[in-house]
Amino acid sequence: MDQNAPPAEPAYRALALQTRTEAVNGLSPAEAREAMAASIARIGAEVAAAKRWVGPDLRLVVLPEYVLSGFPMGEPIERWRDMAALAPDGPEYEALSGVAASEGVFLSGNAYETDPNFPALYFQASFVIDPSGEVVLRYRRLHSLYSPSPYDVWDRYLDLYGMDAVLPVARTRIGNLACVASEEILYPELARALALRGAEVFCHSTSEVTSPALTPKGIGRRARAIENLAYVVSANSGGLRGIPIPGDSTCGGSEILDFEGRVLAEAAGGESIVAHAELDLAALRRTRVRPGMGNLPSRVKTGLWAEEYARHDVERPNGLDGAAPERAWFTRRQRESIARLTDDS
Repeated sequence: MDQNAPPAEPAYRALALQTRTEAVNGLSPAEAREAMAASIARIGAEVAAAKRWVGPDLRLVVLPEYVLSGFPMGEPIERWRDMAALAPDGPEYEALSGVAASEGVFLSGNAYETDPNFPALYFQASFVIDPSGEVVLRYRRLHSLYSPSPYDVWDRYLDLYGMDAVLPVARTRIGNLACVASEEILYPELARALALRGAEVFCHSTSEVTSPALTPKGIGRRARAIENLAYVVSANSGGLRGIPIPGDSTCGGSEILDFEGRVLAEAAGGESIVAHAELDLAALRRTRVRPGMGNLPSRVKTGLWAEEYARHDVERPNGLDGAAPERAWFTRRQRESIARLTDDS
């Protein structure tokens, strides 16, 4: 674990902002850009109101998954890239940076994103923008069933960006921040790798079904917090609008968990700022250096698992040559991985 992190601020508050998603499906590229700009303006007003409500010690705001666009519903890769993917230096990021700077918060969110080195593709990216308006973390989602990921163009991606960009951790004055996108909370390897790199707070942008019963992702959040002695700030959608799927299918349950898996705050359904709580980084750091059975990260046998994982051939890297695939390619890839798992068992 990272012992060279910057000194933590006194305890501060984080917010999982449960705001609605206005889907851009069916719009022209120009109309989609206008809709996303309107969503950023609305979110900016909500962040400003939340800071007045929660208080001046609100320092971290996490937004839901693909909050500006919704998700593709069969659109070809090329069309979704053109209508819904943000350029890393484009106007949408500039506007989001303005929100963070205006309200003096670290703003984390998730969007589809283009990359000039892979012009035919898009990636799903999670980001953190600091109070100066600088993007201090950009994470491209690695586990994605129906979208391209860096693993699909692995060798070239590593040559261009290196492993630190694949598994980024932002060292900030509110702690070491990392992003986990949506269902990736179900993959313990990702969160553990980020924690080994020093991550103390997982910013979890998600858009998921909720239930009165504990869901798989709800279990995953608790497990990742306990396993890694890390806070989890998880923002779910406050409803989907603009597509035929019933709007409250992914709505509610935004929550903040402490480093022992306890729920500090949780929102019910609808748009909400209820999921805010205090994060005490000093207490977390004391716990991480305290010997005992509960210090799970210190007991990980990394060499053992590295050797065992290397024996198994599941999802393979470099499946794409940089060209935009047909949507059917993603299903075919999964079937091939299932076949290899079956043969291996």
